[in-house]
Amino acid sequence: MNIALLVVDMQKAFFDNASEESMKNAVAYINYSVELFRENHKKIIWIQDGNGTEGFEIIDELNPQQNEKQIVKHYGNSFNKTELMDYLTEEKIDTIIITGYCAENCVLSTYRGALDLDLTPVILKNGIASENKENVKFVEDISEMITIGLLEKIIQNL
Repeated sequence: MNIALLVVDMQKAFFDNASEESMKNAVAYINYSVELFRENHKKIIWIQDGNGTEGFEIIDELNPQQNEKQIVKHYGNSFNKTELMDYLTEEKIDTIIITGYCAENCVLSTYRGALDLDLTPVILKNGIASENKENVKFVEDISEMITIGLLEKIIQNL
């Protein structure tokens, strides 16, 4: 197993009254995972919606590094017309831990896209956000999930 962390659409344009609380809750889990992946020399991929308008920068609470892959997408599925699959293939990554916003849209589309490409996608429990907390629960209920504690043990033993 070769694993990578995907952080999907955690962008300022989406950080508003409806989603702010959910995104702040997810940030704690995402930041912990980011540090875990960095400490264990595992790949982190930052996915950004490419709308191109002001506010599409990653939120201040997260801190992508220069050496970490950044991919701009224009569709919900992060694989659609991007270099994501080519990058994963090049790096021999077969398992992706998916975090980010919006649970029922881009996160779920990317999860399903990964399944279609014979990858092993896993949602980080409490690491996804939405304007509606019931949608977070729905996506977690229908997807393979991993807790931060189990992720920590797996990463440290790879």
